[in-house]
Amino acid sequence: MYMEIFQYISQQHFTEGISFNSNFLEANVLNIMFLLFGLIYVLKQFLGSILSIRQEKVVSAIRESEERLQQAEIRLKEAKKQLAQTQLIINQIIKEAELTAQRVRDSILDQGKYDIAKLADSSKASIESAENQVKQQIRQQITSLAITKVSIQLQNQMTPAIQMKIIDNNIMKLKGSIDI
Repeated sequence: MYMEIFQYISQQHFTEGISFNSNFLEANVLNIMFLLFGLIYVLKQFLGSILSIRQEKVVSAIRESEERLQQAEIRLKEAKKQLAQTQLIINQIIKEAELTAQRVRDSILDQGKYDIAKLADSSKASIESAENQVKQQIRQQITSLAITKVSIQLQNQMTPAIQMKIIDNNIMKLKGSIDI
């Protein structure tokens, strides 16, 4: 149906053709212009007030946006400043931690050296003590063996006559020490 209407209109215009009408009165150009100027005059005040209100809202929104931008820039500067301060503090903490770690490492090494020296001294003392004990045991054993050997030799060489002679000698020595 729409197609038929479109075809009918297009046939009518193509048969008559499109042309310019130079008669102002017949073409209603003056009426259209009066209507247009009247609309512009009437709508100018109406649309002007609406446009000025809209303009004020837009300007107000722009000012608010600029203020928020300035506040955001201020907060950004403060955040950057805080970040820089935080970074300085972090660097200081890292340096202090490194120094503390170095001190602890040095302390552990010094303590280890001290403990090693103490252990070496203790080991030397233990070795010397063990050597002295071994020497003492060897002396005691040698003394014991020497006494045993001398006892055996005395028992083998000692006759009753020699025993009597020794007893007489000892009595004479005692007698001489008593007279004094």
